[in-house]
Amino acid sequence: MSDWGTIPDLVRWSAERYADTEAVVEGRTRITYGELGARVERAAAACLASGVRAGDRVAVWAPNTPDWIVSALGAVTAGAVLVPLNTRFKGTEAADVLRRSGARLLFVTGTFLGASYVASLRRGAGQGVPDAGRGPLPGLPELEEVVVLSEDAPPDFRTWKDFLAGGEGVGAAEVRARSAELDGADVSDIIYTSGTTGRPKGAVITHTQTLRAYAIWADLAGLRAGDRYLIINPFFHTFGYKAGVIACLMRGATMIPQPVFNVETALANIAAERVSVLPGPPTLLQSLLDHPSRDAYDLSALRLVVTGAAVVPLTLVERLRTELGVGTVLTAYGLSEASGIVTMCRRGDEPSVIASTSGRAIPGTELRLVDAKGASVDTGTPGEVLVRGFNVMRGYYEDAEATSEAISADGWLRTGDVGVLDSSGNLRITDRIKDMFIVGGFNAYPAEIEQLLALHPAVREAAVIGVPDARLGEVAKAFVVRHPGSVLTSDDLIAWARREMANYKVPRAVEFVGELPRNASGKVVKGALRGRG
Repeated sequence: MSDWGTIPDLVRWSAERYADTEAVVEGRTRITYGELGARVERAAAACLASGVRAGDRVAVWAPNTPDWIVSALGAVTAGAVLVPLNTRFKGTEAADVLRRSGARLLFVTGTFLGASYVASLRRGAGQGVPDAGRGPLPGLPELEEVVVLSEDAPPDFRTWKDFLAGGEGVGAAEVRARSAELDGADVSDIIYTSGTTGRPKGAVITHTQTLRAYAIWADLAGLRAGDRYLIINPFFHTFGYKAGVIACLMRGATMIPQPVFNVETALANIAAERVSVLPGPPTLLQSLLDHPSRDAYDLSALRLVVTGAAVVPLTLVERLRTELGVGTVLTAYGLSEASGIVTMCRRGDEPSVIASTSGRAIPGTELRLVDAKGASVDTGTPGEVLVRGFNVMRGYYEDAEATSEAISADGWLRTGDVGVLDSSGNLRITDRIKDMFIVGGFNAYPAEIEQLLALHPAVREAAVIGVPDARLGEVAKAFVVRHPGSVLTSDDLIAWARREMANYKVPRAVEFVGELPRNASGKVVKGALRGRG
C-alpha cells in the first residue's frame, strides 16, 4: 500500500501496472486500465479548467456506469471531495444534500429509470427557497456548474462531451501538480448516510482511511488480478464505490457495472463476462439461486461472494457453495461512519460462522459492546456495538453536535447497532437499537426472529416489527415472502413459530407480501412496514 498516498496515486499506479488489462466493461465498451487512467486525467483537467479548487465538493448523481467512475475519480484527482448522491433520491432530497455539502459542481445522469433527474432537480432545488441566488439552479447558490452525463443538456447546463473539451488546454503536468498537493489526511469523500434516523448526515472520510480499509478488504476477500467483478451494489454507496471501484483498482480486477438489479441481466452478465466476484445483499443472491432459468446460464466462473446483513440464512451459504460451486462466501459488517467496514469473516471460516456472524474486527480496529449505561457487557450478551480505530470518520460534515453524539471523547463510535460477540470475537448483529421492542418485559430483537422464521421451508424471507399490544405493550408482526407455489397460511406459520421459539418472540400476526421494501443498499426499510403495521 506504500505506493498509494492518495486515491489519485492509486489511479495512476493501476494505469501503469495493469495498463493492458480490461478495467471497465459495459456491453461493447471495453476500457483498459491505461485508457481509464487517461480518461480520469482528462476529466481532472476539465475540472481544473472549470475552476475546481482543492477541497471543493463535487457531487455525482448517476447510476453505475463508466462515466460515474471517470467523473468521480477525475474530480478526486483534481483535489475535490467527492459527494455521491443516492439515485433513489427525489429532487428535493438531492438538492438538500447539494445545499448542505456546498457542492460547486454536479455531474448528473440524463434520464434514468424513465425519470429526468435534471427536471427533478429543478423542481426540488427551488422548493421553500425564496432567494434564487446565482448559479444554474435557483436555491443552490454555491452550485456553479451542472454537467449532464449524456449527449444533450439544457442550455444552462453542459454536456459531458463539452465539459471534457473545456479541459483540453490544461496539461498533464498541471493535473499532476494539483493531485501532488494532496495528502493522505485530506478528505476524499463525504458519504451521506441513508437518513433512517432523520435527514442524511455526511460522514467525512480521508484518502488514507479509504485506501487502508479497502486494501484490508481486498486482502481478506482474496480479490486478485484477473478477477471479473460484477458491481451491482450502487456506486453512491461505500459497498459499490470502495469495495467495488477502489478495490478493483488495487488488484487490477475488471469492473462490470450494472446500473439496476435485474435477475436476468445479472445472470446474463455473469455468463457472458465470466464473472468471478459478486458481492451483494442476501436478497440479490437468493433471487439468482431461485430464478427458474438459472441453469440456462453458465455461472461456473463465480468463485467469490461477499454479503452482509443482519440475517444471512445458513441455507444461502450452503446453496452458493453446493449449487453454484462458489469457493469463497464471506459476510461482513460496516457503516458509512466507519469507512464502510468494521468486521469481516476470514476465508476458511466454518459455514455456520459465516452465516450466523459478520466475522471479526478488521486489523487496526477495536470493538466493544455496551449496555444502556455505557458499561461493557459479557460475551454472549447483547449490547450496542462501539468501534474505534483508523476507519472511524472525521465526523459529520459541518455538524459538530451530531459528531459529538456519535463519537466519544476517547474515539469510540456509537454505531446504533445491537450485537453479540462470541468467544472467538465474531460479531453477530441482532438489530438497530431503535428496532428492538419489549414484549412483556423481554427484549425482542427482530433480526433474531427473522432468522428463526427463515428456517421454515416455505419462507423465503421475513421482516419483523413491533406493534402495540394492550396486554404486553408490544408484540411481533411478521411480513413474510413465501417461496413460489407455497400455500403456507399465517395460522400455520404462527403454530410452527410457537414450537420453534420462545413465546415472547412468536409473531402474533403474519402478513404475506410479494416482496419486502428495500433501500438502494438492499436493507429492508422498516419504516415503510411500520406505516402498514
